[in-house]
Amino acid sequence: MKIVLIGAGSAQFGLGTLGDIMQSDMLVGSTISLVDINVQALQNVYSKATAFVEANNLPFTIEATTDRKEALQGCDVVVISIEVGNRFQLWDEDWTIAQQYGISQVYGENGGPGGVFHSLRIIPVIMEICEDVVSLCPDAWVFNYSNPMTAIVTTVLRKYPSLKFVGICHEIASLERYLPSILLTPFSNLQTRSAGLNHFSVLLEAYYRDSGKDAYPDILEKAPVFFEKEPGYSDILSYMEQHGEAFITEGSTHRPLPEGTRSKKPWADRTLFKEILDHYHLLPITVDSHFGEYISWAHEVVDHKGIKDFYLLYQKMLSRLEPKIELKVTERLVYILEGIVENSGYEELAVNILNNGLIGDLPPWVAVEVPAKVYSKGMKGVAFNDFPKGFASLLRNYCGVYDLTAEAVLQGKKEYVIQALLANPVVHTMRNIPELVEVMIERQRKWLGYLQ
Repeated sequence: MKIVLIGAGSAQFGLGTLGDIMQSDMLVGSTISLVDINVQALQNVYSKATAFVEANNLPFTIEATTDRKEALQGCDVVVISIEVGNRFQLWDEDWTIAQQYGISQVYGENGGPGGVFHSLRIIPVIMEICEDVVSLCPDAWVFNYSNPMTAIVTTVLRKYPSLKFVGICHEIASLERYLPSILLTPFSNLQTRSAGLNHFSVLLEAYYRDSGKDAYPDILEKAPVFFEKEPGYSDILSYMEQHGEAFITEGSTHRPLPEGTRSKKPWADRTLFKEILDHYHLLPITVDSHFGEYISWAHEVVDHKGIKDFYLLYQKMLSRLEPKIELKVTERLVYILEGIVENSGYEELAVNILNNGLIGDLPPWVAVEVPAKVYSKGMKGVAFNDFPKGFASLLRNYCGVYDLTAEAVLQGKKEYVIQALLANPVVHTMRNIPELVEVMIERQRKWLGYLQ
């Protein structure tokens, strides 16, 4: 294969993905082309990659270029992990300016007004990449790691419906982190299926492989005891500061704190999580900071301190990490690539693809996060004919926002941005919304100036 990594100047993404690919026996002989607009960052990753290949005598060819079109010529796989501008500065604007206008959004990254503005900045850049793919390598697979995932996938496939464009998010890894401890069985003994929208997804099925028994009753019984005592992000921050240790992640998975470390706050970072478990009898696959961006009443019940701690922890984690190439799987992309090579039809736990009836209560045009069978020519999403009605209603509440966000990008219409905010479940005000949109366009004109 020829695999192109766009955004490879990010050492965490570039080096981590290289390590994933290069440990695979099925991908030997592949050419990996690193692409980034930051010459210095790109050269840093390229130097480390070529040195690693040479030192370990690995059968891979590494290339690097700032010319995206040159890299895409004849490629088989494109992997996108990009951000635009100063990530945290813009994130702070997305979060706090909307709050200044009286909008009670709890995080401001992927949902709520912050998620809308984030989408409006990043999607046009990803659309340009996809336009090049359609022109230069139309049969290539395109895997996207960038957020806001659902908005990106929905918009790209609205314009390029034949593109093999798939969103991948590592939040699904939380199940592997928690379920073995809750159920006292290895994750390999569990067969699970989850579905919803990205960062707004729940576990729907869980079975013990050895007995075939339904594991969900055990989860509903035992999960509350587990999460009542699970350490929160405040505990992790305290541990970091006391011990001076870098916080290491594998995808979204943190190393467990030493035995005996317990949260001082019950259901830390998961008070909204608890309400979903109590009222919908479903286990979310992510925490309050993500889940709370899509629900109108979330601001009342989320763990606000936990969300702020998570945001601080995330910044500290990125600043302290020293990425390096390791020959081990940290993301699920390599399993998907191997499934494509083998035409295996194996079931990947979570991908973001167009709905088209996979969740019957949702529009066909929205991107959903579902398991899927992986084949060389495409993916076959798993359909959920009996999707829980209550949770589906929460998902439906947000679908109109994605529709209008996609149209705002594709048509460059400011009017659709205003309507996307007015349709947003977390927006409970109207009069100042047009002014908020004008302020954000002015502050972020470099990226939002196309909106008229």
